[in-house]
Amino acid sequence: MILFASGRTDIPAFYGDWFLHRYEEGYVDTRNPFYPKLVSRIYFKDVDLLFFCSKNPVPFLDKIKRLDRPMIFHVTITPYRRDIEPNVVDKKAVIEAVKRLSEMIGKENVVVRYDPILLSDVYDVDYHLRAFEKLTRELSGYIETVIVSFLDECKSVKRNASLLRARIFTEEDYRRIGEGFSSLATKAGMVVQTCYEERNLFEYGFYPGECLSAAKASSLTGKKYPVQTARKGGGCRCMRMCDIGDYNCCPHGCKYCYANFDESKVKENMARHDPSSSLLIGRVQDDDIIKVRQK
Repeated sequence: MILFASGRTDIPAFYGDWFLHRYEEGYVDTRNPFYPKLVSRIYFKDVDLLFFCSKNPVPFLDKIKRLDRPMIFHVTITPYRRDIEPNVVDKKAVIEAVKRLSEMIGKENVVVRYDPILLSDVYDVDYHLRAFEKLTRELSGYIETVIVSFLDECKSVKRNASLLRARIFTEEDYRRIGEGFSSLATKAGMVVQTCYEERNLFEYGFYPGECLSAAKASSLTGKKYPVQTARKGGGCRCMRMCDIGDYNCCPHGCKYCYANFDESKVKENMARHDPSSSLLIGRVQDDDIIKVRQK
């Protein structure tokens, strides 16, 4: 099994102590977001690979040495200011953390996500080209891959439309980003890719890949895994993973975030976090249905 921590909230940044406690206890529970009374129980003896995703891995760095599983770490670094990312730490600290991660688990297992690209009067294509040049220059030799995505019209984006002031991409925007990012990545000894984007920019030199490919998962574990359930026509070929996070519990407060679709619940959910609970948010109830998940 591949354990994902997490696409729903930033576990390394805010819930690292809880994760480590669950790891040492030997199991973790997670609610089905569509059927909340259904709880999946995952025993770490069944976990082959740990997949972390974070905007701030700094608080988690000292915990990594206590984890005895292969791991991949995706770190999201975007160039937005406090108007859009009000509680994200200084990007310089995140870049230094990426360097440490690279030294700890290998540069082939650390991926930076430039995710998502938002275009506006403030954050135009030139702004992103400058930011991407600086990012790739500073991380040259420390990572091999950058994954790029474009802004999706999720609930948060719609709710914060007047703040984000995002404009629609033109083909010229895609061309400039595609050619510019490809050139900068190559210069820094990296590849740049999209994962299941409508505009994949392959024609401009972007690498055709996944967030986690079958080849990568197999190289780290020696096993084969099924791809996840097809989305929007079946284009995504990422490996199936078990996400142990919860929605609406990340205090980064990014205004484009698909996972914080109800900001009013974030503080409430964080208050329900119990570091000793097997669940990230709340506790297992007597009427919950617990099923052991093994794949």
